[in-house]
Amino acid sequence: MVQKIYRRREVEQLSGKKRSALYDAISKGEFPKPVKIGARAVGWMEADIALWQASRIAARDHVAA
Repeated sequence: MVQKIYRRREVEQLSGKKRSALYDAISKGEFPKPVKIGARAVGWMEADIALWQASRIAARDHVAA
């Protein structure tokens, strides 16, 4: 199965986090780690981002209940 790999700028748009906040969340285990796609390039798997978004929605719904 082929998945889209999002680059950092796309991930910033999808998550609402800027670069420093994104890497801070990764270091705290609160955001998926990127995968290496080149010598100096990383990206995030579409499925990982979708799971993160779903967990944020579930957390919101749990608090609201």
